[in-house]
Amino acid sequence: MGKPTGFIEYPRELPADRAPLERIGDWKEFHLHFRQEAQSRTQGARCMECGIPFCMTGKMLPGGASGCPVNNLIPEWNDMIYRGLWKEAYERLRMTNNFPEFTGRVCPAPCEGSCTLGLSEPAVTIKLNEVTIIDKAFEQGWIQPSPPETRSGRKVAVVGSGPAGLACADQLNKAGHEVTVYERADRIGGLLMYGIPNMKLDKQAVVQRRVDLMAAEGIHFVTGMEVGKAISTAQLRQDFDAIVLCAGATQARDLPAPGREADGVHLAMEFLTLNTRSLLDSDLEDGRYISARDKDVVVIGGGDTGTDCVATSIRHGCRSLIQLEIMPRLPDERAATNPWPEWPMIYRVDYGQEEAEALFGADPREYLVSTRKFVADENGRLKAIHTISVKWEQDADGRMNLVEIPGTEKVLPAQLVLLAMGFTGPEKTLIDALQLETDPRGNVKAEYGSHATSLEGVFAAGDMRRGQSLIVWAINEGRQAARECDRYLMGETFLP
Repeated sequence: MGKPTGFIEYPRELPADRAPLERIGDWKEFHLHFRQEAQSRTQGARCMECGIPFCMTGKMLPGGASGCPVNNLIPEWNDMIYRGLWKEAYERLRMTNNFPEFTGRVCPAPCEGSCTLGLSEPAVTIKLNEVTIIDKAFEQGWIQPSPPETRSGRKVAVVGSGPAGLACADQLNKAGHEVTVYERADRIGGLLMYGIPNMKLDKQAVVQRRVDLMAAEGIHFVTGMEVGKAISTAQLRQDFDAIVLCAGATQARDLPAPGREADGVHLAMEFLTLNTRSLLDSDLEDGRYISARDKDVVVIGGGDTGTDCVATSIRHGCRSLIQLEIMPRLPDERAATNPWPEWPMIYRVDYGQEEAEALFGADPREYLVSTRKFVADENGRLKAIHTISVKWEQDADGRMNLVEIPGTEKVLPAQLVLLAMGFTGPEKTLIDALQLETDPRGNVKAEYGSHATSLEGVFAAGDMRRGQSLIVWAINEGRQAARECDRYLMGETFLP
């Protein structure tokens, strides 16, 4: 341990983000780095090197997840940052995480929620330290294509190029298998490419850089190819020795309220995907996206996707913006039912709300609000929505029920409504084509750890198996599925 008293001497410090009113004028990443290396080393020194580092456990507790799902060796590389051993820190980091440049930017950092120092002081800046290591590794040229020295002669198809698919492909390629990744979109990356806006995760400088590196290491990428439609699953099973399904949980939760068919009501992912595609294709010059310019925008849903819709609408130049949540506002501090080391379910102001407050003067979120109907004009275009305030009440059986509050009806002007209410599970085309067993939630049935589906030689990982989750859990599952697929192909495995 380099600095035994570091956590006592140094406060938590983060580099300031770009100012909200500045960054809403472009699509560049808004997070900045420390200007001086000494600042990063000081933050590394705050790690306590505690005897039981919950930050790296990645356990599922009764109240939720705890710690890093990929079991990053956090105390080790924090100590190396403090000592200035950056290359050694990178070597430790890459042992557990295939893509620190992704998680270091967009992961909510469950590791920090389980930091021992967080019991009494602000947690160690684990997420910042992680992205600082990997960005320095790229800057210094330590990361170069490293294809396997020998090939196994086995061929594996990975369906889906999100974080689970990419992690799985990366591991299987390291094991010497010939890997082909199939993606139905026009670019590789899945959620990383089209589900997360550019200002959070730069597509060319960060995502495409990693894809190009993987291609240079021998992984084959096929875009515009939807398995089960453009290519049959029978053909895939004939051409490959094994298949790993990592197609995500992309079936969005809709809101079947009266007037849903109005022109101007869209699913969040349609809005975000079209925006990023147009941005990459033409810097939004082609007009092939859903614009929020000069519109009253209502975002329904309070998660990360809702926040991304808020920030994207602001960059378009919306006239007004409201974000509706059906749940109550979270507490400012942990509730007694949400103890450390669980992820703290507390009130936060994310980048989109920060930008809305800077632009419009207030946090755009309204809590405990339900949408009753959408209203269109004579041309079928959305003009308003009707809402009502609600409360949650517990019945005699202990179930929580949503109850409308009479007299709280409102009519909100809206020409664009974005539905960001999460996802219900994977789409069924691929599942039906392979006639796979599913669990009660409609996900592909495959035990965690083995990842084997009901069809021999076919594995499943990520959101398609576990349901909507975090990028870091997807990487965890992609790595595990790769290990079990390798074991299936070779009879043993040396993958972690």
